[in-house]
Amino acid sequence: MPRFLPMPRRRASLPASWPPASGAPSPRCGLCERAVQATSRHHLVPREEGGRHGPTVDLCQPCHSSVHRFLSNRALAREYATVEALRAAEELQTYLRWVKKQRVERITNRRGRT
Repeated sequence: MPRFLPMPRRRASLPASWPPASGAPSPRCGLCERAVQATSRHHLVPREEGGRHGPTVDLCQPCHSSVHRFLSNRALAREYATVEALRAAEELQTYLRWVKKQRVERITNRRGRT
């Protein structure tokens, strides 16, 4: 029986310096639309709900963590399978208003380091 390995996370390349020099493109979060240092791939329909080969969007880590904190995988699959639906999710409105005002380098990952 073949053994399947997990797909590596695709991350945008980090610029040599932050903030990036003028004219240098920086990745943008698909949810908060801020220029960020790095993004991670979010499956719009979670893999556990059948979205392994479905559409994805690049999110900054604070947005990605918040989406999974406030919304269940079942809700993501059934109600929030597009970026527009995620932006309109009532559960994320307070977070989105807050994060759009924050400087990227000031936000850290919510998960504790081990």
